[in-house]
Amino acid sequence: MNNRAEQAMRLHDKGYNCAQAVACAYCDLFEVDEQTMYRMSEGFGLGMGMMEVCGAMSGAFMLAGLKGSAGVEAPGATKAKTYATNRELCKAFQDKNGSLLCRELKGVASGTPLRSCAGCIEDACAIVEKFLID
Repeated sequence: MNNRAEQAMRLHDKGYNCAQAVACAYCDLFEVDEQTMYRMSEGFGLGMGMMEVCGAMSGAFMLAGLKGSAGVEAPGATKAKTYATNRELCKAFQDKNGSLLCRELKGVASGTPLRSCAGCIEDACAIVEKFLID
């Protein structure tokens, strides 16, 4: 486990949701203060509160936007590239875990979890390191 994944796990243990843990572990590298990142990512934990898209990966997708967006100075100019990056991140996570959906990762219907929250956080951090950190 890398240092950022360990930091994300400490944040999660402290009460941050999965999205907050991943996004906040990297906020310094993406020039966003932790308070803003924490507040922005709050609604993305527990699969957006509905056990949909994995919160840990939602945090990674937020970081992809921060890395790839040209900002309000160039509306729309970079979104296609950011979406492509998100698809790449998603594929890496799904290839490893079999799903991107929180309810499937937790085994809600099957009774057999595919991955724990801690594992999802670790995997999301590894994906951030591989695809988003220069």
